[in-house]
Amino acid sequence: MSVRRVTILGATGSVGKAAADLVAGAPERFRTEAVAGGRDAAALAATARRLGARFVAIADPAAYAELKAAAADLDAELAAGPDAVVEAARRPADVVVAAIVGMAGLASTLAACQPGRTVAIANKEALVSAGELVLAKAKAAGTIILPVDSEHSALFQAYEPERAHAVERLTLTASGGPFRDWPKARMAAARVEDALKHPNWSMGAKITIDSATMMNKGLELIEAARLFPAPEERIDVLVHPQSVIHGMVSYRDGSVMAQLGAPDMRTPIAVALAWPDRMAAPVERLDLAKLGGLTFELPDEDRFPALALARAALRAGGDRPAVLNAANEAAVAAFLDRRIGFLEIAAIVSETLSAMPANAADGLQGVLGADAEARRLARQAIGRRAAA
Repeated sequence: MSVRRVTILGATGSVGKAAADLVAGAPERFRTEAVAGGRDAAALAATARRLGARFVAIADPAAYAELKAAAADLDAELAAGPDAVVEAARRPADVVVAAIVGMAGLASTLAACQPGRTVAIANKEALVSAGELVLAKAKAAGTIILPVDSEHSALFQAYEPERAHAVERLTLTASGGPFRDWPKARMAAARVEDALKHPNWSMGAKITIDSATMMNKGLELIEAARLFPAPEERIDVLVHPQSVIHGMVSYRDGSVMAQLGAPDMRTPIAVALAWPDRMAAPVERLDLAKLGGLTFELPDEDRFPALALARAALRAGGDRPAVLNAANEAAVAAFLDRRIGFLEIAAIVSETLSAMPANAADGLQGVLGADAEARRLARQAIGRRAAA
């Protein structure tokens, strides 16, 4: 078994930390080339030290002095700024874990698409807004894209590409988030602290809020359509509170292939890191007898309109997914800053989509232009609501 060189982009986030745990626990399998983080210099330096990284990049230039102090004992090259993160993505590696949250991760995800390597992608926003660009560059370079989201990893494991013609439906499961049983009136008064109490998963703030609105599932629906050849009407979402079945593929002979596992991100990350092999992961083993039962229900699109907004954006195509994602990022940030209420997140996304004429969003500049304009309009909508 040859040793794989690994780079972790977004090393201080929840997915990056889980990836670092797996890499650190298997020194016979992996050697770390580079790590990159946002602005937490102390955590980034600690991760670099633990993994023996050769290159360390922090996105925020203002944190460079702190990084130099925290990493003074390391035999590693240090750099700061967005270009440094892109450089980390370009460094020689066999596997790049792309785990930077939001559109901030697009440039490094594109840079990671190099010949002969695998990109383990956890950055759903890049695939939602610029999926065609990312996948086209990966195809041209001979890069293998492997999904790290638990739902898409489940589909990847259950999907048989050579029998794609026989696939009838794809099913993504959703926990329902912290507000699954809340009436709409109560959701209107939900606090940030309430929305951050996910019942099953330990994740970063942005993705946890997305789970509470179910926008996370909407983004995943668009991501699934990018990664697997299935149109929107053949991709289902089921609320499954136990978060044990992560995804299902239904075939035309009536067979349904499902991937099961405990709700732990280290499992799908391990799948991507070791593929096509399997590696040991220190996760809880599934005990179905102890669990007792699995339940399912359809999502309530009246209480969770974000899912319908995402479906409409996918059907419309063009710049609609990029606009949806950008407006959502702006609205979630405003909610976390306590400037707007919980239900206003989806309302601002809807308002932005309505206010912005649809365009083709050709090429990277088209995507970035749509993203910038959507954020501008969303910020205006946020300002109006915050002032009301």
